[in-house]
Amino acid sequence: MPESNDTGKAAGAVDTAVTVIGAGPVGLALTLDLARRGVPVRVVERDERRFEGSRAKGIQPRTLEVLDDLGLADAARAAGGAYPPMGLHVGPFTKAWQMHATAPAGIGTPYPDVLLLPQYATTALLHDAVERLGVRVDFGARAVEITQDDEACTVRLEDGRVLGSRYVVGADGGSSIVRKAAGITFEGTTDETDRMILVDATVDGLSHDHWHIWPRLRGRSIAACPLPGAGGRFQIMIKIRPDDPVDLTGTALATLLRRRAGASLTLRDITWSSVFRPNIRLAERYRSGRLLLCGDAAHVHTPAGAQGLNTGVQDAHNLGWKLQQVLAGADDALLDSYELERRPVAAQVLGRSTELYEGLRRTRPSGLTRGPDEHQLGISYFGGPLAPADAPRTANLRCGDRAPDAVLPEATKRTGATAATGTTAATGSVSRLFDLYRGPHFTALAFGAGAATALDRLPWPPGGVPLRRHTVLTHTTPRTPDEAALLSAYGITEDTVVLIRPDGYIGDIRHTTEATGNGNGPAIRLTPG
Repeated sequence: MPESNDTGKAAGAVDTAVTVIGAGPVGLALTLDLARRGVPVRVVERDERRFEGSRAKGIQPRTLEVLDDLGLADAARAAGGAYPPMGLHVGPFTKAWQMHATAPAGIGTPYPDVLLLPQYATTALLHDAVERLGVRVDFGARAVEITQDDEACTVRLEDGRVLGSRYVVGADGGSSIVRKAAGITFEGTTDETDRMILVDATVDGLSHDHWHIWPRLRGRSIAACPLPGAGGRFQIMIKIRPDDPVDLTGTALATLLRRRAGASLTLRDITWSSVFRPNIRLAERYRSGRLLLCGDAAHVHTPAGAQGLNTGVQDAHNLGWKLQQVLAGADDALLDSYELERRPVAAQVLGRSTELYEGLRRTRPSGLTRGPDEHQLGISYFGGPLAPADAPRTANLRCGDRAPDAVLPEATKRTGATAATGTTAATGSVSRLFDLYRGPHFTALAFGAGAATALDRLPWPPGGVPLRRHTVLTHTTPRTPDEAALLSAYGITEDTVVLIRPDGYIGDIRHTTEATGNGNGPAIRLTPG
């Protein structure tokens, strides 16, 4: 939705529901999610233009599922490519191996492999999608002061404008002004002695079929990862010691590459360069009243394992529907569940990426291999405020678990899943469960005739996030291989209603006896408690 940029507003005046500070992938993902929900949203970015570097370039399977929900997975795969194998150069020999493992077949995802997609391409996809929904990124808009009261937030910009909104979300990186305004401690360390030059450039004389690593003594290794697209472009990573001078001119970088990697290599057409220092930090809290944190504003990681951007985009996916629900009148405590669900994930990811970074520093193949832990498909909110441990479960899924994808049986494909009373019908082709989940809604699935009846009586609050209801199968004894796979994926052994949250996690499970026992339908859990 179009945003307001009025300049003369008094402090406390509200002209939009949510102001997002920061237009990187995380801020844009949240803006896109809110805009498609019809939530009035504004996004401001202190830089004058879109980020142009390749920095965070690995998109994990779970984040591809998020992009699928946002309608961008196909575009992301078209813009990206498969992760190349690693090639460790030792003298005249090259040891090659595949860095990233494919997700297990039984995990239930159409995206089992990590996608190589430079950050500039991810940002462009999200930015273009945001603009298609009528939201314009306000570039060159630096927030200098943020205040809040019981009703609203006020953001003062460097150019004198005053912006008012119900909530402000900081997606403005490790130096977040939103986090500072909220008085939230950013606990952790920055290693000023561990530095790396990052460069996006064309390299003539270097093959594009694998990721090159040249180990060097005394902390001066170098690597070059081929980037998708024509032109022979690479992201080049040059380790430097604390006492090494830093010169980011083209001539100096070309000389450094030839000296460390090979005299026959020519570096040219640099489009981005930066000096990286590893930060390992986690915000003490993700929320202070009407101020919330997302992505690097809440947690910063080492680059190992391609976790930072992925964790941040998933933060946004968790927060978007909760903001919509609270703005529509739900209990404000729902926003507390954002921190309680996402902060433990960030803490675990921080530990894992730090461990992987140590392996990267040693340049050992065993430390350069990535597996299912990095895919983020195993994240679960089970035991959290929206998924108590004593809630009903199926044979293999619990409330709070990620909802797996599965092929729909032919009869269900033909009807687009049988819709119960009051349902907003799905549009487009339907062949998988993810086709039913895609979009800004809750999804209720009925397995079995009794569950289909219960689905009709499923209570749902007016306003807020809508619900789509689908009878997937009218029986729970499989008759075809597709039915067997579907029932097995969800652990269905009796008539069951399964509620899928808008972010793709299981919100509630009710078996027929529980769903129909009092004649009022399942008790659906939308808020903590």
